[in-house]
Amino acid sequence: MKVILPDQGIRVMEHSPETVGALLHEIGANPLEVIVSRNGKLVPEEAAIGGDDEIRIIRIAHGG
Repeated sequence: MKVILPDQGIRVMEHSPETVGALLHEIGANPLEVIVSRNGKLVPEEAAIGGDDEIRIIRIAHGG
């Protein structure tokens, strides 16, 4: 599984966490501060991931 981090770093994971939420926990990302896409489509924390998925983690900008 290929994971694209908010800083544009790329991490290839041999073992895949079962869900988006588990992945965020593993890499230390706060789910309230990011959105996640799987193969180009936004997915919730409960979404299953793995295999050949490309996961992109996008930091949400706050403020006004």
